[in-house]
Amino acid sequence: MRPVHFARLLTGWACVVVGLGVLLAADRSPSAMADAANKFLATLSPAERKIATFPFEGAEREHWGFVPSEMFPRNGLILGVMNENSRKAAHDLLKAGLSQKGYLTATSIMQLEEILNRIEAAGGGDAAQGRTLERNPVKYFFSVFGTPAAKGTWGWRVEGHHVSLNFTVINGTMVAATPQFFGSNPAEVREEGPKKGLRVLAEEEDAGRTLLMALNESQRAKAVITATAPNDIVTGNKLKADPQSPVGIATTDLQPAQRDMLMRVLDSYSSAMAPDIAADRMARLRTAGLDKITFAWAGPAERGQKHYYRVQGPTFLIEFDNTQNNGNHIHSVWRDFNGDFGRDLLREHVNGVAH
Repeated sequence: MRPVHFARLLTGWACVVVGLGVLLAADRSPSAMADAANKFLATLSPAERKIATFPFEGAEREHWGFVPSEMFPRNGLILGVMNENSRKAAHDLLKAGLSQKGYLTATSIMQLEEILNRIEAAGGGDAAQGRTLERNPVKYFFSVFGTPAAKGTWGWRVEGHHVSLNFTVINGTMVAATPQFFGSNPAEVREEGPKKGLRVLAEEEDAGRTLLMALNESQRAKAVITATAPNDIVTGNKLKADPQSPVGIATTDLQPAQRDMLMRVLDSYSSAMAPDIAADRMARLRTAGLDKITFAWAGPAERGQKHYYRVQGPTFLIEFDNTQNNGNHIHSVWRDFNGDFGRDLLREHVNGVAH
């Protein structure tokens, strides 16, 4: 057997192994999340459980936002009032829905509240604009919707300033994990101390810029849609995200190496999820058509300047905005046009299509 054929055979077997791994993992997150959610609820007092739980049906499950709670009142049980056992169980629930990278990202964003508090105590940030907001790493709300069960239909949410993670389990086998929001203020820690230089969302920012810088002049002319970045993500916290103008550079106009860079942008977001959720998300993108994805950039290319990018496909939208606080405050989000809060999966389930 010639080496090239042997390499192809190995690649084929690798694909089979990966495929089998995804199939075997298909039920892992729903089962793990149900187990973690029930263990979390079991640690709560009746009064705490009443605060933490909601019906699956109703508007509360789709009540989501990413600004401080003084600006966006939230429901759910706050980490700060939990006892040690409940807090550990809450973190175990968070781990059940996320990869190790995703869990580290979420908890690092929470810890940034301590740094932001010091910045504002010194007169910077929102304090310079006359706003006084509580910055607290345990001011994050945990909510469970419906009854967690390995084969049930239910959901859960973790949310607070710059974190909004929403999970919907349908019939015990499918998970919707959007809207997925991560923010970072500061985007880069510049104050002296052990955290100086920390960039919690560095991968998301750098992956987009790497792709932009790899484009030639004619490609960049297509990709850069405006010289000035918008002040925030365009879709905000709308209940339903709509496709944006189909501008930017299409995947079909990228060279193979550039397409790999685009896939790294997508992976920087999907890899925050538990492996089986991430694999299912990427499989859906491929089914919808990778060639139909576009990449758009706004603002200067240089790091530290106010900039924005978005990646849009037939079924999803990624937005990344780093403009506030003079380009040192990130908002990033993944939205599914029909899949946020499991809407499309629920519709299929009700109509008897999903099993």
